Amino acid sequence: MSVSEHAGRLADPADLVDVDALIGAYFDERPDPAQAGQRVAFGTSGHRGTSTARTFNEAHVLAIAEAVCRYRAEQGIDGPLFLGRDTHALSEPAAATIVEVLAAHGVAVMVDADDGFTPTPAISHAILTHNRNPPTRAPGRADGIVVTPSHNPPQDGGVKYNPPHGGPADTDVTGAIQREANALLEGGLRDVKRTKDTSSVQRHDYVSAYVDDLPAVVDLAAIRDSGLRLGVDPLGGASVAYWAAIAERHGLDLTITNDQVDPTFRFVPRDWDGKIRMDCSSPYAMAKLRDLADQFDVAFANDPDADRHGIVTPGAGLLNPNHHLAVCIGYLFGGNRDWPGDTAVGKTLVSSAIIDRVAADLGRRVVEVPVGFKWFVDGLLDGTLGFGGEESAGASFLRRDGTPWSTDKDGLIPCLLAAEMTARGGDDPGVRYAAMAERFGRPSYRRVDVAADAQQKAVLSKLSSDQVTGTELAGEPIREILTEAPGNGAPIGGVKVVSESAWFAARPSGTEDVYKVYAESFLGDEHLERVIAEAEELVAGALGPSNA
Repeated sequence: MSVSEHAGRLADPADLVDVDALIGAYFDERPDPAQAGQRVAFGTSGHRGTSTARTFNEAHVLAIAEAVCRYRAEQGIDGPLFLGRDTHALSEPAAATIVEVLAAHGVAVMVDADDGFTPTPAISHAILTHNRNPPTRAPGRADGIVVTPSHNPPQDGGVKYNPPHGGPADTDVTGAIQREANALLEGGLRDVKRTKDTSSVQRHDYVSAYVDDLPAVVDLAAIRDSGLRLGVDPLGGASVAYWAAIAERHGLDLTITNDQVDPTFRFVPRDWDGKIRMDCSSPYAMAKLRDLADQFDVAFANDPDADRHGIVTPGAGLLNPNHHLAVCIGYLFGGNRDWPGDTAVGKTLVSSAIIDRVAADLGRRVVEVPVGFKWFVDGLLDGTLGFGGEESAGASFLRRDGTPWSTDKDGLIPCLLAAEMTARGGDDPGVRYAAMAERFGRPSYRRVDVAADAQQKAVLSKLSSDQVTGTELAGEPIREILTEAPGNGAPIGGVKVVSESAWFAARPSGTEDVYKVYAESFLGDEHLERVIAEAEELVAGALGPSNA
Protein backbone atom coordinates (compact mmCIF):
# COMPACT_ATOMS: atom_id res chain seq x y z
CA MET A 1 0.00 0.00 0.00
CA SER A 2 1.55 3.27 -1.14
CA VAL A 3 0.91 6.14 1.28
CA SER A 4 0.17 9.51 -0.29
CA GLU A 5 2.49 12.42 0.43
CA HIS A 6 -0.65 14.33 1.48
CA ALA A 7 -1.68 11.79 4.14
CA GLY A 8 -2.24 13.39 7.54
CA ARG A 9 -2.46 16.91 6.06
CA LEU A 10 -5.48 19.12 5.49
CA ALA A 11 -6.76 19.35 1.94
CA ASP A 12 -6.28 22.50 -0.09
CA PRO A 13 -9.51 24.50 -0.58
CA ALA A 14 -9.39 23.76 -4.32
CA ASP A 15 -9.51 20.02 -3.59
CA LEU A 16 -12.65 20.13 -1.42
CA VAL A 17 -15.90 18.71 -2.68
CA ASP A 18 -18.25 21.10 -4.51
CA VAL A 19 -21.33 20.76 -2.32
CA ASP A 20 -23.65 22.68 -4.65
CA ALA A 21 -22.66 20.53 -7.61
CA LEU A 22 -23.09 17.39 -5.53
CA ILE A 23 -26.61 18.31 -4.43
CA GLY A 24 -27.51 19.52 -7.91
CA ALA A 25 -26.49 16.16 -9.35
CA TYR A 26 -28.56 14.38 -6.68
CA PHE A 27 -31.72 15.88 -8.16
CA ASP A 28 -30.71 16.28 -11.82
CA GLU A 29 -28.84 13.11 -12.73
CA ARG A 30 -30.86 10.02 -13.62
CA PRO A 31 -29.33 6.58 -13.08
CA ASP A 32 -29.67 4.00 -15.85
CA PRO A 33 -30.84 0.71 -14.30
CA ALA A 34 -29.48 -1.11 -17.34
CA GLN A 35 -26.00 -0.19 -16.05
CA ALA A 36 -25.04 -2.56 -13.23
CA GLY A 37 -23.08 0.12 -11.40
CA GLN A 38 -26.05 2.49 -11.34
CA ARG A 39 -28.54 0.08 -9.76
CA VAL A 40 -29.44 -0.15 -6.08
CA ALA A 41 -26.93 -2.43 -4.36
CA PHE A 42 -27.08 -3.17 -0.64
CA GLY A 43 -23.72 -4.11 0.85
CA THR A 44 -23.01 -4.87 4.49
CA SER A 45 -24.08 -1.33 5.46
CA GLY A 46 -26.79 -0.41 2.98
CA HIS A 47 -26.67 1.28 -0.42
CA ARG A 48 -23.84 3.76 -1.00
CA GLY A 49 -22.66 5.90 -3.86
CA THR A 50 -22.25 9.45 -5.09
CA SER A 51 -24.59 11.66 -7.09
CA THR A 52 -22.13 12.74 -9.78
CA ALA A 53 -21.48 9.10 -10.71
CA ARG A 54 -25.22 8.35 -10.80
CA THR A 55 -24.86 5.85 -7.98
CA PHE A 56 -26.66 7.85 -5.25
CA ASN A 57 -29.40 10.07 -6.64
CA GLU A 58 -32.95 11.00 -5.76
CA ALA A 59 -34.15 8.14 -7.96
CA HIS A 60 -32.24 5.58 -5.86
CA VAL A 61 -33.56 7.03 -2.61
CA LEU A 62 -37.16 7.18 -3.86
CA ALA A 63 -36.96 3.55 -4.92
CA ILE A 64 -35.38 2.41 -1.65
CA ALA A 65 -37.90 4.31 0.49
CA GLU A 66 -40.82 2.88 -1.49
CA ALA A 67 -39.33 -0.62 -1.20
CA VAL A 68 -38.96 -0.19 2.57
CA CYS A 69 -42.61 0.86 2.85
CA ARG A 70 -43.70 -2.23 0.91
CA TYR A 71 -41.49 -4.44 3.07
CA ARG A 72 -43.03 -2.93 6.21
CA ALA A 73 -46.53 -3.64 4.91
CA GLU A 74 -45.65 -7.26 4.05
CA GLN A 75 -44.15 -7.83 7.50
CA GLY A 76 -46.92 -6.08 9.42
CA ILE A 77 -44.57 -3.45 10.81
CA ASP A 78 -47.14 -0.86 11.82
CA GLY A 79 -45.32 1.39 14.28
CA PRO A 80 -43.23 4.53 13.79
CA LEU A 81 -40.07 4.65 11.73
CA PHE A 82 -37.10 6.35 13.41
CA LEU A 83 -35.21 8.36 10.79
CA GLY A 84 -31.70 9.70 11.30
CA ARG A 85 -29.08 11.35 9.13
CA ASP A 86 -25.42 12.23 9.44
CA THR A 87 -23.50 15.30 8.30
CA HIS A 88 -22.57 14.29 4.73
CA ALA A 89 -23.82 16.75 2.11
CA LEU A 90 -26.15 14.23 0.46
CA SER A 91 -27.73 13.11 3.72
CA GLU A 92 -30.04 16.10 4.13
CA PRO A 93 -31.70 15.95 0.68
CA ALA A 94 -31.91 12.16 0.89
CA ALA A 95 -33.62 12.32 4.29
CA ALA A 96 -36.13 14.83 2.87
CA THR A 97 -36.85 12.48 -0.04
CA ILE A 98 -37.43 9.57 2.34
CA VAL A 99 -39.85 11.63 4.44
CA GLU A 100 -41.98 12.38 1.37
CA VAL A 101 -42.31 8.70 0.52
CA LEU A 102 -42.94 7.54 4.09
CA ALA A 103 -45.54 10.29 4.58
CA ALA A 104 -47.35 9.22 1.41
CA HIS A 105 -47.70 5.76 2.96
CA GLY A 106 -49.00 7.19 6.23
CA VAL A 107 -45.95 6.12 8.23
CA ALA A 108 -45.32 8.00 11.47
CA VAL A 109 -41.82 9.30 10.83
CA MET A 110 -39.78 10.23 13.91
CA VAL A 111 -37.24 12.95 13.10
CA ASP A 112 -34.90 14.84 15.41
CA ALA A 113 -36.69 17.39 17.57
CA ASP A 114 -34.31 20.16 16.55
CA ASP A 115 -33.75 19.04 12.95
CA GLY A 116 -30.32 17.89 14.07
CA PHE A 117 -28.10 14.98 13.11
CA THR A 118 -28.67 11.52 14.56
CA PRO A 119 -26.03 8.84 15.16
CA THR A 120 -26.71 5.25 14.12
CA PRO A 121 -26.65 4.01 17.76
CA ALA A 122 -29.31 6.55 18.74
CA ILE A 123 -31.61 5.06 16.09
CA SER A 124 -30.97 1.50 17.30
CA HIS A 125 -31.49 2.59 20.91
CA ALA A 126 -34.76 4.33 19.97
CA ILE A 127 -36.10 1.27 18.12
CA LEU A 128 -35.35 -1.07 21.03
CA THR A 129 -36.73 1.34 23.61
CA HIS A 130 -39.97 1.76 21.68
CA ASN A 131 -40.43 -1.94 21.01
CA ARG A 132 -39.95 -2.81 24.69
CA ASN A 133 -42.77 -0.48 25.71
CA PRO A 134 -44.49 1.35 22.84
CA PRO A 135 -46.17 4.62 23.90
CA THR A 136 -49.88 5.10 23.33
CA ARG A 137 -49.26 8.01 20.94
CA ALA A 138 -47.30 5.76 18.55
CA PRO A 139 -48.11 2.08 19.12
CA GLY A 140 -46.95 -0.83 17.00
CA ARG A 141 -43.54 -2.23 16.14
CA ALA A 142 -40.94 0.34 15.15
CA ASP A 143 -38.02 0.19 12.73
CA GLY A 144 -35.57 2.74 11.36
CA ILE A 145 -33.54 4.21 8.52
CA VAL A 146 -30.18 5.95 8.85
CA VAL A 147 -29.01 8.17 6.00
CA THR A 148 -25.22 7.81 6.06
CA PRO A 149 -22.29 6.43 4.07
CA SER A 150 -20.44 5.95 7.38
CA HIS A 151 -16.80 7.13 7.26
CA ASN A 152 -16.69 7.34 3.46
CA PRO A 153 -15.50 10.53 1.69
CA PRO A 154 -17.56 13.76 1.67
CA GLN A 155 -19.00 13.21 -1.81
CA ASP A 156 -20.67 9.93 -0.82
CA GLY A 157 -24.20 9.24 0.32
CA GLY A 158 -25.78 6.18 1.86
CA VAL A 159 -28.98 4.64 3.22
CA LYS A 160 -29.29 1.70 5.58
CA TYR A 161 -32.37 0.02 7.04
CA ASN A 162 -32.76 -1.32 10.58
CA PRO A 163 -35.71 -3.71 11.15
CA PRO A 164 -37.58 -3.95 14.49
CA HIS A 165 -34.67 -5.81 16.11
CA GLY A 166 -32.78 -2.52 15.93
CA GLY A 167 -29.68 -3.80 14.18
CA PRO A 168 -28.49 -3.98 10.58
CA ALA A 169 -30.87 -5.79 8.25
CA ASP A 170 -29.76 -9.25 7.18
CA THR A 171 -29.23 -10.29 3.58
CA ASP A 172 -32.76 -11.69 3.20
CA VAL A 173 -34.21 -8.29 4.10
CA THR A 174 -31.74 -6.18 2.13
CA GLY A 175 -32.06 -8.56 -0.82
CA ALA A 176 -35.83 -8.10 -0.88
CA ILE A 177 -35.52 -4.30 -0.62
CA GLN A 178 -32.85 -4.22 -3.31
CA ARG A 179 -34.90 -6.30 -5.76
CA GLU A 180 -38.01 -4.19 -5.22
CA ALA A 181 -36.07 -0.93 -5.52
CA ASN A 182 -34.45 -1.98 -8.79
CA ALA A 183 -37.81 -3.07 -10.21
CA LEU A 184 -39.12 0.40 -9.36
CA LEU A 185 -36.14 2.00 -11.10
CA GLU A 186 -36.75 -0.14 -14.17
CA GLY A 187 -40.38 1.00 -14.14
CA GLY A 188 -39.37 4.63 -14.21
CA LEU A 189 -40.50 5.13 -10.58
CA ARG A 190 -44.12 5.27 -11.79
CA ASP A 191 -45.35 3.31 -8.77
CA VAL A 192 -43.52 5.34 -6.13
CA LYS A 193 -45.79 7.30 -3.80
CA ARG A 194 -44.65 10.65 -2.48
CA THR A 195 -46.26 13.73 -0.97
CA LYS A 196 -45.35 17.17 0.28
CA ASP A 197 -47.90 16.75 3.09
CA THR A 198 -45.65 15.79 6.00
CA SER A 199 -48.28 15.97 8.75
CA SER A 200 -47.36 12.41 9.77
CA VAL A 201 -43.86 13.56 10.73
CA GLN A 202 -43.29 13.66 14.50
CA ARG A 203 -40.50 15.19 16.57
CA HIS A 204 -38.41 12.94 18.79
CA ASP A 205 -35.81 14.07 21.31
CA TYR A 206 -33.12 11.58 20.32
CA VAL A 207 -30.43 13.40 22.30
CA SER A 208 -32.23 13.19 25.65
CA ALA A 209 -33.47 9.65 25.08
CA TYR A 210 -29.94 8.42 24.42
CA VAL A 211 -27.80 10.64 26.66
CA ASP A 212 -30.03 10.40 29.74
CA ASP A 213 -30.02 6.60 29.52
CA LEU A 214 -26.22 6.22 29.28
CA PRO A 215 -25.69 5.46 33.02
CA ALA A 216 -27.49 2.18 32.34
CA VAL A 217 -24.60 1.00 30.15
CA VAL A 218 -21.51 2.89 31.43
CA ASP A 219 -20.54 4.03 34.94
CA LEU A 220 -20.62 7.76 34.27
CA ALA A 221 -20.60 8.58 37.98
CA ALA A 222 -17.19 6.95 38.34
CA ILE A 223 -15.89 8.95 35.39
CA ARG A 224 -17.26 12.20 36.81
CA ASP A 225 -15.93 11.58 40.29
CA SER A 226 -12.47 10.67 39.01
CA GLY A 227 -11.94 14.11 37.47
CA LEU A 228 -10.41 12.61 34.34
CA ARG A 229 -9.55 15.07 31.57
CA LEU A 230 -11.27 13.74 28.46
CA GLY A 231 -11.06 14.92 24.87
CA VAL A 232 -13.23 14.06 21.88
CA ASP A 233 -13.11 14.87 18.18
CA PRO A 234 -16.43 14.04 16.49
CA LEU A 235 -14.68 14.47 13.11
CA GLY A 236 -17.50 16.75 12.01
CA GLY A 237 -20.09 14.03 12.49
CA ALA A 238 -23.49 13.44 14.05
CA SER A 239 -22.11 12.93 17.55
CA VAL A 240 -21.21 16.62 18.08
CA ALA A 241 -24.43 17.54 19.94
CA TYR A 242 -24.37 14.24 21.84
CA TRP A 243 -20.91 14.78 23.30
CA ALA A 244 -21.86 18.30 24.35
CA ALA A 245 -24.95 16.94 26.11
CA ILE A 246 -22.98 14.10 27.73
CA ALA A 247 -20.46 16.53 29.18
CA GLU A 248 -23.12 18.93 30.47
CA ARG A 249 -25.70 16.49 31.81
CA HIS A 250 -23.26 14.07 33.43
CA GLY A 251 -20.75 16.62 34.69
CA LEU A 252 -17.72 15.32 32.83
CA ASP A 253 -14.48 17.23 32.27
CA LEU A 254 -14.75 16.66 28.54
CA THR A 255 -13.39 18.96 25.85
CA ILE A 256 -14.71 18.79 22.30
CA THR A 257 -11.52 19.56 20.41
CA ASN A 258 -13.38 20.50 17.22
CA ASP A 259 -17.13 21.14 17.09
CA GLN A 260 -17.25 22.25 13.45
CA VAL A 261 -19.80 20.71 11.10
CA ASP A 262 -19.08 21.31 7.42
CA PRO A 263 -20.06 18.90 4.61
CA THR A 264 -16.66 19.39 2.96
CA PHE A 265 -14.99 18.03 6.12
CA ARG A 266 -12.18 20.49 5.42
CA PHE A 267 -10.86 20.09 8.96
CA VAL A 268 -10.25 16.31 8.73
CA PRO A 269 -6.69 15.40 7.65
CA ARG A 270 -6.43 13.31 4.51
CA ASP A 271 -6.28 9.53 4.83
CA TRP A 272 -3.50 7.23 3.62
CA ASP A 273 -4.48 7.60 -0.04
CA GLY A 274 -4.82 11.38 0.02
CA LYS A 275 -8.62 11.30 0.22
CA ILE A 276 -10.63 12.86 3.02
CA ARG A 277 -12.09 9.92 4.88
CA MET A 278 -13.51 10.33 8.38
CA ASP A 279 -12.08 7.08 9.66
CA CYS A 280 -11.47 7.29 13.40
CA SER A 281 -9.19 4.23 13.27
CA SER A 282 -6.87 5.83 10.71
CA PRO A 283 -3.67 7.38 12.13
CA TYR A 284 -3.77 9.88 9.25
CA ALA A 285 -7.37 11.06 9.68
CA MET A 286 -6.75 11.17 13.44
CA ALA A 287 -3.52 13.22 13.17
CA LYS A 288 -4.97 16.30 14.89
CA LEU A 289 -6.27 14.40 17.91
CA ARG A 290 -3.08 12.38 18.16
CA ASP A 291 -1.15 15.65 18.42
CA LEU A 292 -3.30 16.56 21.44
CA ALA A 293 -2.89 13.21 23.23
CA ASP A 294 -0.79 14.62 26.10
CA GLN A 295 -3.49 17.13 27.00
CA PHE A 296 -5.95 14.43 28.09
CA ASP A 297 -6.03 11.33 30.25
CA VAL A 298 -8.03 9.64 27.49
CA ALA A 299 -9.26 11.02 24.17
CA PHE A 300 -11.51 9.54 21.52
CA ALA A 301 -13.29 10.12 18.22
CA ASN A 302 -16.18 8.89 16.11
CA ASP A 303 -16.96 8.66 12.42
CA PRO A 304 -19.84 10.72 10.90
CA ASP A 305 -22.68 8.41 11.97
CA ALA A 306 -20.89 7.56 15.25
CA ASP A 307 -21.00 3.80 14.86
CA ARG A 308 -17.20 3.52 15.09
CA HIS A 309 -14.73 4.56 17.76
CA GLY A 310 -11.09 5.61 17.96
CA ILE A 311 -9.17 5.71 21.25
CA VAL A 312 -6.10 7.86 21.93
CA THR A 313 -3.99 7.68 25.09
CA PRO A 314 -0.89 9.67 26.12
CA GLY A 315 1.41 6.65 26.12
CA ALA A 316 0.08 4.52 23.27
CA GLY A 317 -1.29 7.15 20.92
CA LEU A 318 -4.06 5.85 18.65
CA LEU A 319 -4.92 2.29 19.62
CA ASN A 320 -5.34 -0.34 16.94
CA PRO A 321 -9.08 -1.20 16.93
CA ASN A 322 -8.31 -4.85 17.72
CA HIS A 323 -6.39 -3.77 20.80
CA HIS A 324 -9.27 -1.79 22.25
CA LEU A 325 -11.74 -4.60 21.51
CA ALA A 326 -9.54 -6.99 23.52
CA VAL A 327 -9.20 -4.49 26.37
CA CYS A 328 -12.96 -3.90 26.50
CA ILE A 329 -13.60 -7.64 26.66
CA GLY A 330 -11.02 -8.13 29.39
CA TYR A 331 -12.52 -5.29 31.40
CA LEU A 332 -16.22 -6.11 30.96
CA PHE A 333 -15.88 -9.84 31.60
CA GLY A 334 -13.10 -9.47 34.16
CA GLY A 335 -15.41 -8.67 37.06
CA ASN A 336 -16.73 -5.26 36.06
CA ARG A 337 -20.14 -6.46 34.92
CA ASP A 338 -22.45 -8.84 36.77
CA TRP A 339 -23.46 -10.87 33.74
CA PRO A 340 -24.27 -14.62 33.78
CA GLY A 341 -21.36 -17.01 33.41
CA ASP A 342 -22.59 -18.27 30.05
CA THR A 343 -22.73 -14.81 28.47
CA ALA A 344 -20.42 -15.06 25.46
CA VAL A 345 -18.03 -12.85 23.51
CA GLY A 346 -18.80 -12.11 19.85
CA LYS A 347 -16.03 -11.42 17.33
CA THR A 348 -15.72 -11.40 13.57
CA LEU A 349 -13.39 -13.99 12.08
CA VAL A 350 -10.94 -11.28 10.94
CA SER A 351 -10.57 -9.80 14.42
CA SER A 352 -7.42 -10.45 16.45
CA ALA A 353 -6.85 -13.88 17.98
CA ILE A 354 -5.74 -12.16 21.19
CA ILE A 355 -9.49 -11.90 21.85
CA ASP A 356 -9.69 -15.71 21.89
CA ARG A 357 -6.80 -15.92 24.35
CA VAL A 358 -8.30 -13.29 26.65
CA ALA A 359 -11.73 -14.93 26.55
CA ALA A 360 -10.29 -18.39 27.22
CA ASP A 361 -8.44 -17.03 30.25
CA LEU A 362 -11.72 -15.58 31.54
CA GLY A 363 -13.58 -18.83 30.89
CA ARG A 364 -15.86 -17.20 28.33
CA ARG A 365 -17.08 -18.76 25.11
CA VAL A 366 -16.21 -16.97 21.86
CA VAL A 367 -18.77 -16.82 19.07
CA GLU A 368 -16.82 -16.22 15.86
CA VAL A 369 -18.96 -15.00 12.96
CA PRO A 370 -18.47 -13.73 9.39
CA VAL A 371 -17.70 -10.08 8.69
CA GLY A 372 -20.71 -7.85 9.38
CA PHE A 373 -22.31 -6.60 12.57
CA LYS A 374 -25.64 -8.15 11.61
CA TRP A 375 -24.34 -11.48 12.93
CA PHE A 376 -24.30 -10.13 16.50
CA VAL A 377 -27.90 -8.85 16.51
CA ASP A 378 -29.67 -11.91 17.90
CA GLY A 379 -27.09 -12.47 20.65
CA LEU A 380 -27.11 -8.85 21.80
CA LEU A 381 -30.92 -8.86 21.68
CA ASP A 382 -31.41 -11.95 23.84
CA GLY A 383 -28.40 -11.29 26.09
CA THR A 384 -26.43 -14.41 25.13
CA LEU A 385 -23.68 -12.13 23.81
CA GLY A 386 -22.35 -9.59 26.27
CA PHE A 387 -20.15 -7.95 23.66
CA GLY A 388 -19.95 -7.92 19.88
CA GLY A 389 -17.01 -6.35 18.08
CA GLU A 390 -15.46 -6.20 14.64
CA GLU A 391 -11.97 -5.32 13.49
CA SER A 392 -13.08 -2.06 11.86
CA ALA A 393 -13.67 -0.38 15.24
CA GLY A 394 -17.35 -1.27 15.56
CA ALA A 395 -18.74 -2.64 18.82
CA SER A 396 -21.66 -2.71 21.22
CA PHE A 397 -22.31 -4.37 24.55
CA LEU A 398 -25.09 -5.00 27.03
CA ARG A 399 -26.41 -2.69 29.69
CA ARG A 400 -24.96 -3.15 33.14
CA ASP A 401 -28.00 -5.27 34.10
CA GLY A 402 -27.44 -7.61 31.13
CA THR A 403 -30.29 -6.36 28.93
CA PRO A 404 -29.86 -4.96 25.39
CA TRP A 405 -28.57 -1.43 24.83
CA SER A 406 -28.15 -1.33 21.05
CA THR A 407 -28.03 -4.02 18.40
CA ASP A 408 -26.10 -1.86 15.96
CA LYS A 409 -22.56 -0.57 16.34
CA ASP A 410 -22.32 2.14 18.98
CA GLY A 411 -19.20 4.28 18.71
CA LEU A 412 -19.88 6.35 21.81
CA ILE A 413 -20.07 3.67 24.50
CA PRO A 414 -16.63 2.09 23.76
CA CYS A 415 -15.20 5.61 24.16
CA LEU A 416 -16.95 6.08 27.47
CA LEU A 417 -15.90 2.59 28.55
CA ALA A 418 -12.28 3.63 27.93
CA ALA A 419 -12.88 6.45 30.39
CA GLU A 420 -14.67 4.18 32.86
CA MET A 421 -11.84 1.63 33.01
CA THR A 422 -9.31 4.44 33.46
CA ALA A 423 -11.39 6.01 36.21
CA ARG A 424 -11.98 2.78 38.12
CA GLY A 425 -8.63 1.08 37.68
CA GLY A 426 -6.18 3.89 37.07
CA ASP A 427 -4.78 2.34 33.89
CA ASP A 428 -5.86 3.66 30.51
CA PRO A 429 -6.62 1.27 27.61
CA GLY A 430 -3.11 1.64 26.18
CA VAL A 431 -1.52 0.54 29.46
CA ARG A 432 -4.04 -2.28 29.82
CA TYR A 433 -3.31 -3.58 26.33
CA ALA A 434 0.44 -3.52 26.93
CA ALA A 435 -0.04 -5.72 30.01
CA MET A 436 -2.41 -7.97 28.10
CA ALA A 437 0.06 -8.41 25.22
CA GLU A 438 2.87 -9.15 27.69
CA ARG A 439 0.77 -11.96 29.10
CA PHE A 440 -0.94 -13.42 26.04
CA GLY A 441 1.48 -12.55 23.25
CA ARG A 442 1.99 -9.49 21.09
CA PRO A 443 0.34 -10.04 17.71
CA SER A 444 1.31 -8.34 14.47
CA TYR A 445 -1.77 -7.68 12.33
CA ARG A 446 -2.20 -6.31 8.82
CA ARG A 447 -4.64 -6.16 5.93
CA VAL A 448 -3.56 -6.03 2.29
CA ASP A 449 -5.43 -5.88 -1.02
CA VAL A 450 -4.57 -8.25 -3.87
CA ALA A 451 -5.69 -7.65 -7.45
CA ALA A 452 -8.48 -9.96 -8.60
CA ASP A 453 -10.99 -9.85 -11.44
CA ALA A 454 -14.70 -10.60 -11.17
CA GLN A 455 -14.26 -14.29 -12.03
CA GLN A 456 -11.55 -14.77 -9.43
CA LYS A 457 -13.62 -13.03 -6.78
CA ALA A 458 -16.62 -15.22 -7.60
CA VAL A 459 -14.51 -18.36 -7.20
CA LEU A 460 -13.04 -17.14 -3.92
CA SER A 461 -16.45 -16.30 -2.47
CA LYS A 462 -17.59 -19.90 -2.94
CA LEU A 463 -14.45 -21.84 -2.00
CA SER A 464 -14.74 -25.13 -0.18
CA SER A 465 -12.12 -26.11 2.39
CA ASP A 466 -10.80 -29.00 0.27
CA GLN A 467 -9.79 -26.55 -2.47
CA VAL A 468 -7.02 -25.22 -0.17
CA THR A 469 -4.39 -27.91 -0.49
CA GLY A 470 -1.50 -26.52 1.56
CA THR A 471 -0.40 -28.23 4.77
CA GLU A 472 1.78 -25.50 6.29
CA LEU A 473 1.50 -21.78 6.93
CA ALA A 474 4.79 -19.93 7.41
CA GLY A 475 6.54 -22.97 8.88
CA GLU A 476 3.68 -24.23 11.07
CA PRO A 477 1.19 -27.03 10.36
CA ILE A 478 -2.20 -25.74 9.27
CA ARG A 479 -4.65 -26.49 12.06
CA GLU A 480 -7.91 -25.36 10.45
CA ILE A 481 -9.21 -24.39 7.02
CA LEU A 482 -12.53 -22.61 7.37
CA THR A 483 -15.08 -21.56 4.79
CA GLU A 484 -17.85 -21.32 7.38
CA ALA A 485 -17.72 -19.33 10.60
CA PRO A 486 -17.29 -21.60 13.63
CA GLY A 487 -19.64 -19.52 15.75
CA ASN A 488 -22.76 -19.92 13.62
CA GLY A 489 -21.91 -22.05 10.58
CA ALA A 490 -22.61 -19.18 8.17
CA PRO A 491 -20.54 -19.00 4.95
CA ILE A 492 -17.70 -16.53 5.26
CA GLY A 493 -17.56 -15.76 1.54
CA GLY A 494 -13.90 -16.71 1.38
CA VAL A 495 -11.45 -18.74 3.42
CA LYS A 496 -9.65 -18.59 6.78
CA VAL A 497 -6.51 -20.64 7.44
CA VAL A 498 -5.26 -21.09 11.00
CA SER A 499 -2.00 -22.38 12.48
CA GLU A 500 -0.78 -22.41 16.08
CA SER A 501 0.71 -18.90 16.01
CA ALA A 502 -0.87 -17.25 12.99
CA TRP A 503 -3.86 -17.06 10.68
CA PHE A 504 -5.05 -15.37 7.54
CA ALA A 505 -8.43 -14.79 5.95
CA ALA A 506 -9.13 -13.91 2.32
CA ARG A 507 -12.39 -12.35 1.13
CA PRO A 508 -13.35 -10.69 -2.16
CA SER A 509 -14.11 -6.98 -2.10
CA GLY A 510 -17.68 -6.09 -2.97
CA THR A 511 -16.74 -2.79 -4.62
CA GLU A 512 -13.19 -3.08 -5.99
CA ASP A 513 -11.24 -5.48 -8.24
CA VAL A 514 -9.31 -6.92 -5.30
CA TYR A 515 -9.57 -9.49 -2.60
CA LYS A 516 -8.64 -8.59 0.94
CA VAL A 517 -6.14 -10.57 2.98
CA TYR A 518 -6.33 -10.16 6.75
CA ALA A 519 -3.40 -11.74 8.55
CA GLU A 520 -1.97 -11.99 12.04
CA SER A 521 1.09 -13.56 13.64
CA PHE A 522 2.19 -13.90 17.24
CA LEU A 523 5.77 -14.49 16.07
CA GLY A 524 6.59 -10.95 14.93
CA ASP A 525 6.51 -8.74 11.87
CA GLU A 526 8.85 -10.86 9.75
CA HIS A 527 6.71 -13.93 10.33
CA LEU A 528 3.62 -11.90 9.44
CA GLU A 529 5.19 -11.03 6.08
CA ARG A 530 5.71 -14.75 5.44
CA VAL A 531 2.10 -15.43 6.36
CA ILE A 532 0.86 -12.80 3.90
CA ALA A 533 3.11 -14.05 1.09
CA GLU A 534 2.04 -17.66 1.62
CA ALA A 535 -1.59 -16.60 1.92
CA GLU A 536 -1.44 -15.20 -1.61
CA GLU A 537 0.16 -18.45 -2.83
CA LEU A 538 -2.45 -20.62 -1.11
CA VAL A 539 -5.32 -18.54 -2.47
CA ALA A 540 -3.84 -18.56 -5.98
CA GLY A 541 -3.57 -22.34 -5.80
CA ALA A 542 -7.16 -22.64 -4.61
CA LEU A 543 -8.42 -20.45 -7.44
CA GLY A 544 -6.84 -22.85 -9.91
CA PRO A 545 -4.58 -22.39 -12.98
CA SER A 546 -7.27 -20.74 -15.07
CA ASN A 547 -8.14 -18.22 -12.38
CA ALA A 548 -4.88 -17.52 -10.57
